[in-house]
Amino acid sequence: MKARDYKAAHFLWSVDDDGVATLTLNRPERKNPLTFDSYAEMRDLFRALVHADDCKVVIVTGAGGNFSSGGDVHEIIGPLTEMAMPELLKFTRMTGDLVKAMRGCPQPVIAALDGVCVGAGAIMAMASDLRLATPRTKTAFLFTRVGLAGCDMGACAILPRQIGQGRASELLFTGRVMTADEGERWGFHNRVVDGEVLMETALELARSLAKGPTFAHGITKNQLNVEWDMSLDAAIESEAQAQAICMQTKDFRRAYEAFAAKREPVFEGN
Repeated sequence: MKARDYKAAHFLWSVDDDGVATLTLNRPERKNPLTFDSYAEMRDLFRALVHADDCKVVIVTGAGGNFSSGGDVHEIIGPLTEMAMPELLKFTRMTGDLVKAMRGCPQPVIAALDGVCVGAGAIMAMASDLRLATPRTKTAFLFTRVGLAGCDMGACAILPRQIGQGRASELLFTGRVMTADEGERWGFHNRVVDGEVLMETALELARSLAKGPTFAHGITKNQLNVEWDMSLDAAIESEAQAQAICMQTKDFRRAYEAFAAKREPVFEGN
């Protein structure tokens, strides 16, 4: 697959010459809500990125000063109230598959967040590898406020690992807004920057990662995922095997030769 050739139907998608892809949720008049179709298309795209050699990093963001207001009230929430259990389970499994696909693709995913970031939008931010926010960013896992459980799309597994069990419990039980300042102090946001430089900062970070050893980045992401339920001994052995694989790459030799020649290495991802 060539990521730069992909034509998105339900969001904006582009890939620059540095291998940085930008996925933009693009319904700004409604604060970028998700639909059945956009969920499915994003799931399929992130799955396909496993085979996209021309894509090294992905930025997910939203148009119009907001990230996402979550599932569209009229196009998702309303129809869900009329569905039978088999249809409901098919939907909830599909939304969870989006998180699996985001976590499963080898490319680092950077969420560039501004304004509203709630519901499934907050989940997409959570599922990303790195999160940049602005002072305007308001994040809420508001499922209990619509009569649902806080355990949506992996939130009860992932969020406590990011911000701690107690803080995650508070957000998931109450559905209240986590401010940008809280998000940064708690470790959810890697950085809070002015809105005017949000995308510039995200692109700078993405390009620095794209210049790195992208095969090794994929190994790092995989280990961050698979070591969650390993014993320490198993994790250390798994990392030993992963690192031995990386030591056979040409990028490892390129780094050594560059160090010996006192110059910056130029990585090629192999």
